Order: sequence, then structure tokens, then C-alpha cells
Amino acid sequence: MHDLRLKIKLVLAITAMVMVSVLALAAMYFSTTVSQSITSVYKDGDFLAETIFTVARRSLETDLSHTGTDENDPQQVSQAIQKELQANVEVNSLLKAVVGYNLNILDAAITDTQGRALLRSTTEVRENPLQPRADFATVLHAGVWKQLRIIYGPGQTYDIRVPLVRGKMPFGEVRVGLSTVLLKSQINPVLHRMLLVSGLAILFSVVLAVVLSTRMLRPLKAISRRLDQISAGQMEPAGATGERSDEYGVVSNKIDHLGRQMRDAKEVFSALKENLDQMMANLQDGVMLFTTDFKAVLVSASAERFTGKPRGDMLGCHPRDIFSEDSRLGRAVLQAFQDRQPLQETEIELENGRRVQLSLDFIEDRGQRIAALLTLRDSESVHRIEDEIELSRRLSAIGRLTSGVAHEVKNPINAIVVHLEVLRQKLNTVEPGTRRHLDVIGSEIQRLDRVVQTLVDFTRPVELRLAELDLCKLVDEVIALAAPEAARHNVPIERVAVARTLVMRIDADLVKQAILNIVINGVQAMPEGGRLQVATRREGDVAVIEVRDQGAGIPAEIHDKIYNLYFTTKKDGSGIGLAMTYRVVQLHQGSVEFESEEGKGATFYLRFPLPESEPSGEPPGAPSEDSLRTA
Repeated sequence: MHDLRLKIKLVLAITAMVMVSVLALAAMYFSTTVSQSITSVYKDGDFLAETIFTVARRSLETDLSHTGTDENDPQQVSQAIQKELQANVEVNSLLKAVVGYNLNILDAAITDTQGRALLRSTTEVRENPLQPRADFATVLHAGVWKQLRIIYGPGQTYDIRVPLVRGKMPFGEVRVGLSTVLLKSQINPVLHRMLLVSGLAILFSVVLAVVLSTRMLRPLKAISRRLDQISAGQMEPAGATGERSDEYGVVSNKIDHLGRQMRDAKEVFSALKENLDQMMANLQDGVMLFTTDFKAVLVSASAERFTGKPRGDMLGCHPRDIFSEDSRLGRAVLQAFQDRQPLQETEIELENGRRVQLSLDFIEDRGQRIAALLTLRDSESVHRIEDEIELSRRLSAIGRLTSGVAHEVKNPINAIVVHLEVLRQKLNTVEPGTRRHLDVIGSEIQRLDRVVQTLVDFTRPVELRLAELDLCKLVDEVIALAAPEAARHNVPIERVAVARTLVMRIDADLVKQAILNIVINGVQAMPEGGRLQVATRREGDVAVIEVRDQGAGIPAEIHDKIYNLYFTTKKDGSGIGLAMTYRVVQLHQGSVEFESEEGKGATFYLRFPLPESEPSGEPPGAPSEDSLRTA
């Protein structure tokens, strides 16, 4: 379509150029022809008038004395000369032949001073004055356009006049009539030939323009085809065109080079876009990038949680189209954009009590602002991460402390055990009471040794033995192990499997022990009976194990202590279970969270990251919830 329009434009341009040139030359030729025709007609008419004047002068100079005419009476003289002229055969013959002399001459006449025709080229002689006619000299000396208007206007007759004088007294005039109708009939054939030649020239120019434009635009079609291939990602070799040394070959080589650069840039851009999209999808914070005119060009998936709008609907929108002035968050964001002032970690409490951290930064380049970056962060998540970091720091410090203490205590215990055995060997006969004390000392030393060994094992680096398995089946195995303990406490375990399969790489023994610790704690939290619910599900790229009990709950004052090593509220508890669970989950790059309200039980959430290729595990048409009850 573009080639066609360009071809039409080229043909029209060439045709217009030729047409203007042809019309200009034709106009010059026609105007010259008209001027020459008018001049030629004037010369012929003037020559005829002079000829008539010469022949008629002889009659004017005739001696009238022998005719008895009173030469002092002008009327008698006029009548005598008129008779003389009418009797003059030569003059009459010349007047009669005047029309045949030139096709443009209409008539010829000899008039007196009052304009009455004395002799005419026609047979009728009228005494009445002739109709006045304009002098043909006005046509001769007029401009080209005026001459054309006269010739192609209404038919008119012009005179060429030569005065007749007898002696010194005017006698009359010789008039030769020239008709514009006859002049036009003489010029029309020239005009027709000129129009025919001009039309043929213009037609030839159109044909020539079509041929030339087709030939000239042929390389453009090839270039257009190459550009279409480049835009479609199809890079074919240039072939023979790449070997040409003319302008087309140079342009083709440059297009190929540009296509390779575009392909490389496209590949780099695609890789960057894929990485950026993946990063934006995994961001927990709501991140929005705006241009200089405040149009959103980059929006993270988490921003939907703060705005309540789909990510696709926010792209290309202004902040006032994304945020509402009716909310506190919207007012704060819109005010910041209106003031064009950055915000540094401003915390805002929303209408529902949720707290959000807001920050707005303006990106500058060479002193000019080129973009604005808006970050929205859930304050509760920030505080939870800070708590987890603090807990990890404290556990790490406790681990270093216990490692040192266990190392220092281990050696004295070993020495005490050795010396106790030596003492037993030296005392051959020992009273029963003394032996009982020795046995108690040995038993307590062994128990202390087991506690110290537990400390050493807890602080020692663990080497994970990862294997690919189904986390759902592992949870089923844990429930089977905990079933006897649950039955003893009269606690039924309800298994809720939202996801059928959650395949991942984990250390089966460690994860099984970590889950079992949570399940046993939940069972033991309900000494009077109750129900324990264990659920597995998928949340995005995370596998979640949820353990919910109906016990007394965890008091708020010990929420930050339950993961501490050796911290326990049970009489016979060791305080190692939750600490070990926390450590195992952290070793798998996961997290442990809990919710509890006194008198309403506690819920623990164990989250493990899933591999990228992990399927959802939900077959088509599967129910969303499958409950398996185990007593």
C-alpha cells in the first residue's frame, strides 16, 4: 500500500512537471501564433487599403472643369467624384475582388466625410452612413490576453482606414473590414494541433512516469521486504543484493547490519524483561515506577495488595487513576506527587488498622528528574522479619554460648566418670547405702553427659541430605507416628489436604522430626482432649504446613521466648523441640510462624520454598479440599 501511494505520487509529480512544461511551451507558441496571425492580417488589410487608395486617387484628381461642376460647391464636387469613381472600372473590379483576396477580409468600401458609402465590395450601395467600427490598430497593439478575448469573444468587425484627400480638402476614407470570426477560423486549426500535440506529450509523460517509477521503486520493495523480515525476526542472508556495489547494495548491507543489532538488542531486552518480571513477581513490597509525566511503566505483583487493582490496569495510568483520595494511603501518595517532594519511610495506618510504610524517591539524571519510584511495604511483615532476624541472632548467640559451655563441661564430666569408676574399683567392700549413693552419682553424671551431648549436637553444623519427595506423604507419615500419642490424649487428628502433591527437595529425617515436634506439642497442649488439624497447601511458590490445636494457647508474654533453647512450660519438657524445628526450617530456607490467642488454641505455619518447576498438584476437576481423619 505504501509502495502504491509512493508510486502514484511519483507518477503525478513527473506528469505535473511535464504538463506544466508542455502547457507553458504551448501557451508561448499559441500566443506567438496569434500575434503573428493578427500582424499578418493587419498587413494584408493595410496593403489592400493602400492599393484601393492608389487606384481611387486618380479619380479624385480628375479635372472637373469640363463637366460644368462648380468646384466651389462641395456637394457638387462629391457627386461628380462619386460618378467618376463609379465609372472607374479598375476601382470597382478591385472592390469586388477584395473578399477573395484574403479569407480574413470581410468587405471594403470608399466613404465620404459623413461616413456614407460611395463604393462597396458588395453590389448594394447605400447612401446612409455605415455603422461605426473600431480601428483594427487597437487589436494589433493590445496584449496577448486581450487579443484572445477579442478573437474568442463575440464576433466583431474592425476597420483599417486610409484617408482620401482632394487637394488639401478631406474627401473621405478607404475602409477595409476585418472580422474576428474569420480570424478565429484561421487560428482554430493551430489551436487544435497544439492541443493534440500537448495531449500526446502528456500521455507519453504518464506512460514514461509509470515505467520509470516502477523501475525506480523496485529496490524499495526489496528493502521493504527485508525490513518486514527483520521486524518478524527472520534474518535471511542478503544473497546477491549484498554483493552489489551500488546504492541499493550499500543500503541492503546497512539494513542487514541494523537487523543483526536489533536482534541482539531484542534478545538482551527479552532476557532483561524476563528477569525483571520474575523479580517484580517475587517482590514482597509494592513497587511502582513512574515516568516524568507520572505514568506508571513498571508495577510489581505485590502492588495489587495495596491498591486493590489488577497489575495490568495500573500500567500507563496516573497516580490519581490508581489511588483514591477517599483513603489515607491515596491522600498521602497523591499529596506527595503533587508537592513533588520525596518521602522517606513514612508509616501510615489505614482505615482497617493495617499499617503501611510508604516511600517516594525521585530519580534524577544530570540534575533533571526522569522518574519517580514509589515503594509500599507492609509494616507487619517488616516487623516480623525484624523479629525473625533478632531471633536468629539470639539463637546464634545462644548456640555459640552453649557450644563453648558444652565444650568446657564435657571434659570435667569425663574426668568425674573416670575417677568414679576408679573409686568403685578401690572400694571392694562397700556398704549398701554407700553403693546406692555411688549409683545415683553415676546416673546423674550420665544424664548430665546426655544433656551436654545434646547441646553439642544442636550447635554442630548440620549437613543436609536432600532428596526429592512429596511433602504431603511425609506429613501423612508424621500423623501415623503421632497417632498413638494422640489417641492416648483422646485427640483426633484431622488431615486437610488442599494440595494433593507438593514435590520438593528436603532432608526427610530432619523435616519429619520438625513437623513431629509441632504435632506432639499440639497434642500435649490439649490434656482434656480436643481436635488437632493438620493441613498442607500451596501459596504461590511456597508450600505451607498448618498445624492448628484447640488448647489453651500461648501466653502473649512468652511469644518471643518459645524458640529459645531449653525454654519450656512443661514439667517434663526439654525445651529443645521448637528450637530444633526452627533450625531445621531455616536450614531449608523456610520460615516458622504462629498465631495464638489465650483460650482459643494456637496455629503454627511451616513454610518451605518450592522449586520453580513444581506443579500445583491439583488435577482437573479435583475438589479444593480433601479431609482424611485419623483417630
